[in-house]
Amino acid sequence: MKREMVLSLKAIQSYMGQDPDVVELVTDGILETTENGFAISYDESALTGLEGVRTSFLLENDSVTLKRTGKLNSQMYFCQGVSHDSLYETEFGALLLTVCATRIHWDLSAEGGTVELAYRIEIEHDASGTVDYHLELKAK
Repeated sequence: MKREMVLSLKAIQSYMGQDPDVVELVTDGILETTENGFAISYDESALTGLEGVRTSFLLENDSVTLKRTGKLNSQMYFCQGVSHDSLYETEFGALLLTVCATRIHWDLSAEGGTVELAYRIEIEHDASGTVDYHLELKAK
């Protein structure tokens, strides 16, 4: 079952030696019930710096897959305490990212709910920082 949602996103990106970068966005999205969990998708905007990109979260059991397609392509897999390598492909080239989830939690139903995802990130095997996502979804 697919359902239109209002999605509120807050992302805090903290990189070594820099002040945290906070992005907040309210946009339309889709919440879909899957066999093993949920799928969430939405289009990024100029506010996030990712205009022309579609972002999807696949939440299954104790894992999350974050996929981006469009002007950049990436697929990151998160399972708490497990490191995962992926390519982050932009129009300028590709970077090797390693991510390791430090928190995965969601409380969702067909009416909406919340998703929390926090992870450490390495770029080209160099520790870079942390990312913390908080999503709230409400049925339209």
